[in-house]
Amino acid sequence: METKISFEDRRFNPDLIEFHRHAEAMAGSVGYTAKLAIDGQLAQLLRLRVAQLNPCSYCLILHNRAAVDQGIAPERIANLPSWRESTLYSEAERAAFAYCEALTIFDQATFAAAHDVVAKHFSELKIAEIAAVIINMNVWTRLKLAQGATPVKVSGSA
Repeated sequence: METKISFEDRRFNPDLIEFHRHAEAMAGSVGYTAKLAIDGQLAQLLRLRVAQLNPCSYCLILHNRAAVDQGIAPERIANLPSWRESTLYSEAERAAFAYCEALTIFDQATFAAAHDVVAKHFSELKIAEIAAVIINMNVWTRLKLAQGATPVKVSGSA
């Protein structure tokens, strides 16, 4: 039986300012329901990786579920934090994960090199989409962390 949860904003209501609506519009263009040129499973793994790096409970729960819904193997989802030590991911995916980490934990010295590697595997359009997915997730993880989006077990669930 699945545990049912809801989320409680423990710090502030994000709907009090217009920024939340802008973030929702951005998610419409590159969020997990968007149609993109990049592979949908890769996009979802990138979203999940950002949620792991930041670490946002709301985003971790949402994007773990979305990854399952996209048909990503549970082993690939579980192994994502240790992708460097895994053979479950292609060279292109590995390049995208390194780019994701370089953009999320920004370091000028490593970012240019990560971009050079990802450019060997993806077109300029796909790199732009990969960057947009990562940037969008960084906005959302930070928003949810700031507002205190906390998972709360729904009474009566497992």
